[in-house]
Amino acid sequence: MKDKTILITGSTDGIGKQTALELAKMGATVLLHGRNPARLDRVQKEIKKASGNKRIEVFIADLSSLKQVRNLAQHVLERHDRLDVLINNAGVYENRHGISQDGFEMTFAVNHLAPFLLTMLLLDLIIKSSPGRIINVSSQVHASHMDFGNLQAEKHYSAYETYSLSKLCNVLFTYELAERLTGTGITANCLHPGVIDTKLLKAGWGMGGSPVTQGSRTSVYLASAPELSAVTGKYFNNRRSTKSSQISYDADTRKRLWRVSEQLTGIV
Repeated sequence: MKDKTILITGSTDGIGKQTALELAKMGATVLLHGRNPARLDRVQKEIKKASGNKRIEVFIADLSSLKQVRNLAQHVLERHDRLDVLINNAGVYENRHGISQDGFEMTFAVNHLAPFLLTMLLLDLIIKSSPGRIINVSSQVHASHMDFGNLQAEKHYSAYETYSLSKLCNVLFTYELAERLTGTGITANCLHPGVIDTKLLKAGWGMGGSPVTQGSRTSVYLASAPELSAVTGKYFNNRRSTKSSQISYDADTRKRLWRVSEQLTGIV
């Protein structure tokens, strides 16, 4: 991984931080993302020391703001002429209904619209760096049905249902992206990281889980395993390809979500 450049969103704590550490130990140039400058600086120093790798950079952005997502992409493009791996790891679980500064429901904004927009803005650079990999962190609790009339809690708000829907969006986005990238040398896969002891798990379920070293395993595997160089459009759990919910394989649903996402992010 010594010649690879990897961007990991939400990498100042939890699974993202551990993923960054493991990939830094492999020698990759790791681009850390967070929204707290002081925490980013601290984590950068920690990972440099723990990995012995000095090629650790920081990028600041609040992913609930589409403007800041665009700024993040622009800063990456200005500072790097290649991006081999993008790991869309950042995510939130909001117990209370919230609205982003762009007017979107907060969970949907951070968990789906932000990775969708960031990926689209960096896609040309990733393709230029081909072969490359795009990895989206989803969850085993991703929804089994899709209600386009309640994408942003227009009908009612349930923290669990909203989170679950956003994680289904991650899978649908991954599958559609993989199809659209056919022939480019770029793969797109998604994963369930496990039930891991993170802030998100405590916020949503009020409990702890397995250590973050376990939670990072599948992300690191998807980013680095040579045998996955041509594997795309898959959902992984515990480093194994497995089935996602039935609705996630519906072509009309994923294409409709893509169109809605383009419209909401202004990517077209």
